[in-house]
Formats: sequence, C-alpha cells, structure tokens
Amino acid sequence: MAHAQKELLSGLLKDVSRSFYLTLRLLPGKVRPQIGLAYLLARTTDTIADTGLVPLEQRLQSLQDLRARILGTRPAPLEFGSLARHQASPAERILLERCEEGLSLLQTLSAGDRRLVVEVLQTITSGQELDLRRFGGASSTSVAALRTDAELDDYTYRVAGCVGEFWTKICRAHLFPGAVLDDALLLANGVRFGKGLQLVNILRDLPSDLSRGCCYLPAERLAPLGLAPGDLLEPSSEPRLRPLYDECLDRAQVHLLAGWAYTNALPRRGVRLRLACSWPILIGCETLKLLRTAKVLDPRLRAKVSRKRLRQLILRSVCLYPWPRAWERQVAAAPC
Repeated sequence: MAHAQKELLSGLLKDVSRSFYLTLRLLPGKVRPQIGLAYLLARTTDTIADTGLVPLEQRLQSLQDLRARILGTRPAPLEFGSLARHQASPAERILLERCEEGLSLLQTLSAGDRRLVVEVLQTITSGQELDLRRFGGASSTSVAALRTDAELDDYTYRVAGCVGEFWTKICRAHLFPGAVLDDALLLANGVRFGKGLQLVNILRDLPSDLSRGCCYLPAERLAPLGLAPGDLLEPSSEPRLRPLYDECLDRAQVHLLAGWAYTNALPRRGVRLRLACSWPILIGCETLKLLRTAKVLDPRLRAKVSRKRLRQLILRSVCLYPWPRAWERQVAAAPC
C-alpha cells in the first residue's frame, strides 16, 4: 500500500495536477496526503465529465457510480476501461485505470479526514453533474449559458469554493488546532478564495469554453447588453461585452483579496502553508492584470502568466516572507 500511495500521490498526481502540484508539494506532510488524494479523486471525476467522445448518459452514469463508491454505497469495484481508451493524455488514462487504488487509499485515512474528503468530493461531483446536464446538448453552433448570477455563484462554490472549506478544516485539525482564530471568517474567506480562483479560470478560458458551446457568463447579464451567448463566438462582440467582463474581473479580484486576507490570518509560523496559499493568489492576480487589456474573445490569444514571471512571483514571495509588512503588500501594493 505504501508503494501504491507513493506512485499515485507523487508521480501520477504530478502528471495530472498541472500547476497545482507546485502548491501541493509545498504543503506540510501532515496534510499533504489527504489534500493530494482529494485532488486526485476530483481529477478522476473531472476526467470522466470531460470525456466528450463518450455519450452524455454514460458519463453521467460513470460519475454517479464513482460518487457512490466514494460514499461507500456501492460495493462493486469500478472498471473505466472504455472511458480510459478515449483519453488523449496517458496520465488521464492511467488515472481512470487505477481509480480503485485511489479509492483504497481513501479507506486508509482517519474517520475524520475521510469524512471531509468524502464531503468535498460529493459537492464537487454534484457541480460536475449539474454542468453536464446544463451543457449536455451544447455545441459551437448552439451555445448554452448559465441563466443568472446566482447560478454562477453556486457553480463556483460547488467546484472550487467547497475546496476552500475542505482545505481550511483539514489544516485547522492537523496544523493549528489550538490557535485562536475567527473560524467563521476563516471559512468564509476560504470559500471566497476558491470562488475567486475558479472565476479567474472561467474568464481566462471563455473562448475555449464557448467553442464547446458552454458560456458561464449569465444570460440575464448578457441580454441587457444586446448579446446572446452565441454572439460571444465573434471577437467583434467584445466592446459590448467588456462592461460585464470587467465587472466579473472586479468580482474575481475582490474574492482573491479575501483569499489574501485568509492567507494572512493563518498562524505566521505556518510558513509552508502560507506560501502554498499565496502562490495561486499571486498568479491569479497576475492573470487578472493580463485579462484587463487582452482581447478576451479571440481564441487565438490566451492570457497566460509566463514561466519567467511565475518564477519571479514565487521567489519574491519567499524573499519577502521574513518582513510581514512587505509580504502583506505583495497584493495590496500591486492591485489586480
């Protein structure tokens, strides 16, 4: 089991986690396995949901079957061979093929940790299932959109805000159980932290989502601008979209600032944890700055923080950590 855990939570996790592995690797050892496993299983559910070559009903059923295994209500092992064969990424194919090994690791967690992992995965999969049903018939010739701001807020909570709650509860239990903190505020800001990161992703990925027929900008907000969801496939629609888009950028910024307050509310001795929280925020703020001047409907142009800039942000955060006021000004002194 130890060998399987190392393979899954090190090698495979690195291959499928993209930039998140940078943060995960920095986490203290007391929480890294739980958070790593939760992420690995969430990536498994995400891979199932995103396998567009497989019929919608099969993806929904596979997602429900995996959720039942996670909840412990389905005893029969899962076999995702047909889904695995449709993966262009070798890592995602392995992720599906070794799903049962990840589920076995879930049983090795303490009861409290297992409950938290199950809770967050249940919420995430509910968001993925809702997403599949909303956009099941969508395509580049028939773009579907969320209807309201409330639906957008609910979606960002289900797929990311709930992760902030999970992260907070796991870290509170294992890293600073006795610290005097405002737990209600910490949890609220943890949720906003996750929502902010997801909103940045939505705004950055708008053209690619539209090409799949998915619009996460609410139809009720597009209509007063004289826009239908399908109009956003045309880069010439950007001037009309820009007021709403900039408003969403502002909303994402406010959420990230709440995430920065969250980070600075954590005990200062938790250097690794605070750095792990800071990097996604700094990268998110940098992405927002790029999006404020980018041609956001042009699918050929994708706002992305360069590797050089990424290294600069990380190095600067580490160097400034010994000086609290300078550290805290990293975000305040350079607004998104």
